[in-house]
Amino acid sequence: MHPAHSILLLSTLGISTVLAMDVRQELERADHLGHEAASLLLRNQVHLFWSADNTSVLYRVNARANGHEFVRIDLTNGVKSPAFDHQVLAQALAKAAGREVRTESLPLDDVQACKEPGNIRFRAFDKPWRFDAASASVTPDDSPPGPAAATPPPRAARHPGRHHSEAVDLSPDGKWRAFIRDHNLAIGPAVQGSEAMVLTLLSTDGSEEDSYCEPVIWSPDSQKLICFRAKPVEERQIHIVQSSPPDQLQPKLLTIGYPKPGDAIRQPKPRLFDVTGHREIAINDALFNNPWEISETAWNADSSEVSFIYNQRGHQVMRLVGVHGDTGVARPLVEETSPTFINYSDKTYLHRLPATRELLWMSERDGHNHIYLIDESSGQVKCQVTKGDWNVREVLEVDEKGRQLLLKTIGYDGHNPYYMHFARVNFDGSGFTPLTESCGQHKIDFSPDHQWIIDTWSRVDQPPVVELRHAADGKLLTVIESGDDSALVKTGWSRPERFTAKGRDGQTDIHGIIIRPTRFDPNKKYPVIEYIYAGPQDFFVPQSHTPWSNMNTVAELGFIIVSIDGMGTNWRSKAFHNVCWKNLADSGFPDRIPWIKAAAATRPWMDLTRIGIFGGSAGGQSTLAGLLHHGDFYKVGVADCGCHDNRMDKTWWNEAWMGWPVDDSYASNSNVVNAAKLTGKLMLVVGELDHNVDPASTAQVVGALEKAGKDFDFLPIINSDHGAAESPYGKYRRAEFLVRHLQP
Repeated sequence: MHPAHSILLLSTLGISTVLAMDVRQELERADHLGHEAASLLLRNQVHLFWSADNTSVLYRVNARANGHEFVRIDLTNGVKSPAFDHQVLAQALAKAAGREVRTESLPLDDVQACKEPGNIRFRAFDKPWRFDAASASVTPDDSPPGPAAATPPPRAARHPGRHHSEAVDLSPDGKWRAFIRDHNLAIGPAVQGSEAMVLTLLSTDGSEEDSYCEPVIWSPDSQKLICFRAKPVEERQIHIVQSSPPDQLQPKLLTIGYPKPGDAIRQPKPRLFDVTGHREIAINDALFNNPWEISETAWNADSSEVSFIYNQRGHQVMRLVGVHGDTGVARPLVEETSPTFINYSDKTYLHRLPATRELLWMSERDGHNHIYLIDESSGQVKCQVTKGDWNVREVLEVDEKGRQLLLKTIGYDGHNPYYMHFARVNFDGSGFTPLTESCGQHKIDFSPDHQWIIDTWSRVDQPPVVELRHAADGKLLTVIESGDDSALVKTGWSRPERFTAKGRDGQTDIHGIIIRPTRFDPNKKYPVIEYIYAGPQDFFVPQSHTPWSNMNTVAELGFIIVSIDGMGTNWRSKAFHNVCWKNLADSGFPDRIPWIKAAAATRPWMDLTRIGIFGGSAGGQSTLAGLLHHGDFYKVGVADCGCHDNRMDKTWWNEAWMGWPVDDSYASNSNVVNAAKLTGKLMLVVGELDHNVDPASTAQVVGALEKAGKDFDFLPIINSDHGAAESPYGKYRRAEFLVRHLQP
């Protein structure tokens, strides 16, 4: 073993048995608290049962530990009342079913109110029943159950070109089928006769090295079609040794396909064919010659043009390209460019409006993510549908007849830039109508007739509140329930504290939370540990109320836990997000460190002489980067399964933020390249079977640290995949390491 560091496999020298036992006991205590926490939160679980005539709604709520009650809401005035006499129904059901029934936990499901007050239909013990309040009786009932609550339809998924040995597609007029056969495009009669089908080849130059592939997309008039053609590429493979397989003594070699940044990728491109003329119509591919992805391919209603979204590799150009159906001439209908990146994975949205030759398109061109109405013929913007210092998170529904959108927004309320809200807006940008209003994170469900919204909102410091609102305008009818965490607070648990401080520029608000242990004593000083995940694909500080999380478990060891979203993370503004560009080692630390210092300035129980950090995956990468580049602040870190060099990780995630082609920024951001800068106490954790991040990425850090003569701990978890530090043994070793180096 190298004298400069210890490799932790089974045990660690120098750890006292007492300390090890104390850590295990504290983790067991924390786990017990976590299991109990959810049951101590009351009136937060609401299940609704809508009446068939839409005049009332019944609901079940967890009114007590291991118990619930049923409540009725009159939809004409919002008045709430007991749904029925619980004790009377319990006695009647027990008599009818010959079973024990507890008043405080009636086993009712599929409950539906009857016209007669207090009467209900329901299912219990796998049978349908009817309760008559007047006679205080329960009798068998064969009525069908009431309707279930409905939700908005999900956004349709995109389907880029794929290859199959034989793809089939029927023409709109029902006469023809298109096939990919022997790497070429062919058509044949839709109805097969008694003899073998006669196929007409539309292409003859396809081969295994350059094959035609699906999707095959017919024009509405069945005269033309689009298919794709792509050359295969040799996919990079990585090799993982499973040292201790459960089914044999000898190790196994596992080989998986794993493309990495800069590798060649398969690039399907569209090809246009005239079916009646049995010929290909050439398309100049200058507008789409280097695709990462081509998606959303569709013809317009009169078959004059086919269009598709072209996402250029490197993600700095995105176009909606139109191709003339007769000439093959391509034109840009919409074009987005960026000197950094276009966030294609969750900010690409296209909805075609064939009746009016318009497009709904999502873009960050004004610095925030908004919807634009575009004239399909000219490509000109007719209207910016939404605007402001907030973002459209998702388009949930498009009402083409009413020309209105249902949106999920983020940051609209002005209280917090991360809170989700919902709103309606007309295609021309008028009539913007918020459907949710309370200060918190919202989610909504709809009544079966879509006339009502069930709005559930919360914050980390506010238990869930469930409200009933009109779906058309968001007007509140009644508060259904408000969560009660008083029993949880009595255990010593406290709600996470929200805190805001200025970031690196002295102007931008940086948001985060502070979590304290249940045995918190404000007269003591506690080490501070940051739980970090700074991946640019999203934001990560919890916004909704959660009784217990992994951060609470670590806090129980005698720590103050903080979680922060620094610059470079998503869903604030394009400028905020751009900080990550070719700069993942930054991880928002110039915002995080001032935030922690500002929090400690008014909280003397935060001891900034003892600062730790931990995280996994991209959080593992950031954890080590914090120790390498900010070792004067972060003293101890546990980095789990980190993508420590972005050249070693998967193609899509790393090229999205570090760009393509691979350049010197990949090396300058590498923890391997910068390993010699380590000054603090480090534990590296990796799962030997990690399929998400090549485990060799961690091994290369180990090699660089060894070469630099650095002291560190290395913990491979045998037979573990990604997230090894969250395994039982990984959690224990992480906890022990943090306690050993941060506690007095």
